[in-house]
Amino acid sequence: MARTAGSGGAGPSGGGARAGGGGRPPRGGRSAGGERSGRAPRGDSDRQPRDREREDSEFVEKLVGINRVAKVVKGGRRFGFAAIVVVGDSKGRVGYGSGKAREVPEAIRKATEQARRAMIRVPLREGRTLHHDMRGHYGAGEVVVRAAPQGTGIIAGGPMRAIFEALGVQDVVAKSVGTSNPHNMIKATFDALTRSVSPRAVAARRGRKVSEILGRRDGGAEARE
Repeated sequence: MARTAGSGGAGPSGGGARAGGGGRPPRGGRSAGGERSGRAPRGDSDRQPRDREREDSEFVEKLVGINRVAKVVKGGRRFGFAAIVVVGDSKGRVGYGSGKAREVPEAIRKATEQARRAMIRVPLREGRTLHHDMRGHYGAGEVVVRAAPQGTGIIAGGPMRAIFEALGVQDVVAKSVGTSNPHNMIKATFDALTRSVSPRAVAARRGRKVSEILGRRDGGAEARE
């Protein structure tokens, strides 16, 4: 049986051009006028505020340690990170904090925020050392902190050095005689720092002059906080 003329491929499923001259839109998200549609191009403006906050920050941040921790759940173990951070302004204020998260940057951020909220003020002698010797305890941690003459430097190790650097102390001698756990060492050091009292505060509490409290050490000169 012979085919009729023009019957090959003339149906709706034929290989000709689509009706209406349509088709897929051009790639790249460009409109008919050639302009690109979508989000605006990213520039450096998004990164400037974060960098500015780091530059304008008046605090010194010290990362003491970071450990990987695990939480046992029904499906197995869920790993995370625990960080401990010391924050200070190098002018007599210091604090510490700890944070846990699934990622390291988030754990450090949590620890830093907690440290800034828990800062304490420690009176310094001449802005470089402590006023007197102290002892601190926390759990199995025990530390001995002593004032030192000018030029001694920071003689301390581990977490204690990070605390004194953030605090702004330039001359100090410290020794840990207890556990080496950084958490207990830091808490014992802060227990010692909270016992620090300036001669001016003692004189005000006793109702006397600073020269009477200091005696022959400074020859009656006023002590600096």
